[in-house]
Amino acid sequence: MGFFQVYVRVLGRLRDASALAGVLVVANLALACAQFAEPLFYGNVIDQLAAAQQAGAPPLWSALAPWLLAWAGFGLFSIVAGVLTALHADRLAHRQRVAAMAAFFERALSLPMSFHASAHSGRLLKIMIEGSNAMFGVWLSFFREHCASFVALFVLLPLTLLKNWRLATMLLALVAVFALAMNLVIRRTAALQNVADDASADLAERVSDVLGAMPVVQSFARIEEESAALRGLGARLLEAQLPVLTWWALASVATRASATAALLAIFVGGVWLDIHGLTTIGEIATFMGLATMLIGRLEQMVGFVNFLFSQTPKLAQFFAVFDQASSVAETPGAIAASRLAGEVRFEEVSFSYAPGREAVRNLSLRAQAGETVALVGATGSGKSTALALLHRVYDPTRGRILIDGRDIRDLTLRSLRDNIGVVFQEPFILSRSIEENLRIGKPDATPAEIALALARAQASDFVAAQPQGLATILGERGRNASGGERQRLAVARALLKDPPILILDEATSALDAETERQLQSALDTATAGRTTFVIAHRLATIRRADRILVFESGTMVEEGTFDALVAHGGRFARLAEAQFLVSTAKPAQP
Repeated sequence: MGFFQVYVRVLGRLRDASALAGVLVVANLALACAQFAEPLFYGNVIDQLAAAQQAGAPPLWSALAPWLLAWAGFGLFSIVAGVLTALHADRLAHRQRVAAMAAFFERALSLPMSFHASAHSGRLLKIMIEGSNAMFGVWLSFFREHCASFVALFVLLPLTLLKNWRLATMLLALVAVFALAMNLVIRRTAALQNVADDASADLAERVSDVLGAMPVVQSFARIEEESAALRGLGARLLEAQLPVLTWWALASVATRASATAALLAIFVGGVWLDIHGLTTIGEIATFMGLATMLIGRLEQMVGFVNFLFSQTPKLAQFFAVFDQASSVAETPGAIAASRLAGEVRFEEVSFSYAPGREAVRNLSLRAQAGETVALVGATGSGKSTALALLHRVYDPTRGRILIDGRDIRDLTLRSLRDNIGVVFQEPFILSRSIEENLRIGKPDATPAEIALALARAQASDFVAAQPQGLATILGERGRNASGGERQRLAVARALLKDPPILILDEATSALDAETERQLQSALDTATAGRTTFVIAHRLATIRRADRILVFESGTMVEEGTFDALVAHGGRFARLAEAQFLVSTAKPAQP
């Protein structure tokens, strides 16, 4: 995304505030005209004084008064309009920054897991904050200063040719030198700034990783090594950023030098033109005033272009998230389903994370409403991926999945996921109160419903023991609770949702044997009447499953009840034997 494309797109985000933005543009146009008019009035006053002096008579107040009053009026208008414009520009920029952050956050949440699997959370947070702050700076400076500068440079400045084309040519030359300098600097520093921004993102990602794994860092005595690594990233950032700063410093020097040369050229050239009767002293004063004003505008533009150029990679990354194509999108005309019965069918479903490597291959299965189906197999055999397809974390590359006879792609994502509850192996507890974490499952749950879900998940005693009960804050990723406590809260959260389809992905893996036994009994009660898919490595937890599916290399290789699969003597039987659930020892000979 190019420099000017980014700038136009930033301004394009003001569509929701187009009325106020339009008023501010008009106000800037009026400001530019008023500020541009002041040197013209000043020049006319000088010409009146010079004419009176040449005539050997005192100047007449009647001749000077209109110009002086106009000068004062335009100056007063510039002050008042400038303050009001700045005030409303501030308010607009602040509101739009918050709106941009909210829009980015919503967009990031809507992107599929295939995106988040490769996008670091620390990097996304950095992009959201820095991108919205950069847009705030662009909006604020545009409506405070640079809109008027653009009008002055590209609309009003050419009109000075009508006043005195010879002196106006010198002003236009000043702008041309500035434009050439900016173009040179932008071309020289484009790649360097991208490298600097990548280094900054790497630094943020490293910090986020380390702060998120403090127990590992401290227990392995990695503080010095991680600090040294961060200093190395900081040095790489400086190495990339300093050349960019050097080029912009040279651009600033070139601009100031060209401005000084322009002022001197206008004065000397004006004197020569006056000697030859081609201008007046007032016109020289006018163009000196215009040059001084334009120099100020150009210096503002240098600062603004410098700022915008340094922020362009951040803004490009911000918009890249918005432009990210979603691999999971709602079909036009998708239906918002009410509560589903829960019959699930996979029809020749295949899925690949990457071309040529299928994680699920030609999977066909049918789960009746209310049936409990267990999925077992080695790590990486495709169990979790298959169930991720059910709640559309990904979409199949071939085949289709139906619930109650309807293709899940014909349902809205919201209504589909409202009908499916998932308990992940990682509990994903948020840094909020226990009650807030539970209400993710059902925001309008009553206290009685919350209490029942906690009781079913064997979490009531844990919550009651907390100093503030349900209001207790669990800390980042639930660190104030043990692994088993977090897992029980995750189960309670899913049970509170009361979905017709429930997915348990190693839901009891972090529990001790006694708690697992109690929770398993509770789950047997809670799963009654709903379609349940259980992923388990501990086969003892799925003895009572209606059916067990055995996965290997993305393919379902066996299917049946626990006893039938053991009797079959295949892959499942070997897994059960390895966990000492069955014995294949032959009886001793007499």
